[in-house]
Amino acid sequence: MITGPRYKIARRLGASVFEKTQSQKFAMRSSSKDVKKKKRAGSDFGLQLLEKQRARVTYGLGEKQFKNLVEKVQSKRGGDINEALVQALERRLDNTIYRLGFTSSRQAARQMVNHGHIDVNGTRHSIPSFQVSIGDVITIRESSKKKPLFKDLDDKLKEQRIPSWLAFNKEKKEAKVQGLPKIPANELSFDVFQIFQYYNR
Repeated sequence: MITGPRYKIARRLGASVFEKTQSQKFAMRSSSKDVKKKKRAGSDFGLQLLEKQRARVTYGLGEKQFKNLVEKVQSKRGGDINEALVQALERRLDNTIYRLGFTSSRQAARQMVNHGHIDVNGTRHSIPSFQVSIGDVITIRESSKKKPLFKDLDDKLKEQRIPSWLAFNKEKKEAKVQGLPKIPANELSFDVFQIFQYYNR
């Protein structure tokens, strides 16, 4: 759970942790408070903690939930665990809904899923942490399509950039998972390696 003023949290962790702080307004506000001044280098633990908090807050996970996810990824043998953690975060149903442009924030996507507005393979899913898999078809529940929540969806989707791991039919409002998320390290707002260092200390 995320507590405290979002602007205050974003000034500490970085603007990218919340959708609403990725704006010129926030940049101007931050500048006025001199948050761009150089800080003294912290300890290794401090850096690891910061990166862990950035990832956790970005995806809106509680500490226990995030720790369990990291441990689950680490328990699997073989493969790149850094890539595996990012994929596990991206493949959450609430994040997938956000990536499709159904909502403007992950928090709103979480509420959309919680309220039962989303179907996966024709079955209602109300658990935000559900992991979508290759081949899954994601749709808006038929009984929800005419709700005010989706009134302006067509306008929202016009400028939405759908990630390559998702195929989306805008007319049917239907998405299919066609691959695994691949996000270059330089496009992430956090350092995955430091997260594992934090939990392995």
